[in-house]
Amino acid sequence: MICFQQKVIKNLLVLKRFALFLAVPYSLALLWASLMSLKDVPEVDIDHGDKIFHFLAYAILCLLWYFVFLFKLEQTSKRAVLNAILLAVVFGIIIEVLQGTLTVHRAFDVYDAIANSLGALLTGTVLWIRRNLQVKN
Repeated sequence: MICFQQKVIKNLLVLKRFALFLAVPYSLALLWASLMSLKDVPEVDIDHGDKIFHFLAYAILCLLWYFVFLFKLEQTSKRAVLNAILLAVVFGIIIEVLQGTLTVHRAFDVYDAIANSLGALLTGTVLWIRRNLQVKN
């Protein structure tokens, strides 16, 4: 049990040091992937695979920015959760709008925006519940 706790603490220290260096490149990669042409990308034969990708991508985005707000900007856990959700949802909506206005090979899809938002909201909900369940010393 102690070994597991030490690994968790070590991983949190890594996140604390590198949160911004993980969140910014991830966000830029997500932006790039969202605006690039998909003609050369192989089809994934999974029902609603596109929506699952959107959901997971924005769940991760929300988590990474939560760590930035919590560790780098030293916000309270409550504020960090709310800001991470807001950032991920707004980022997802902006990207969907950009797909419809800046590209000829992509289109605005309200269901993608919903999947993005649900991924961020689920992550935020889990973080919120975790925050409320923490035992204070």
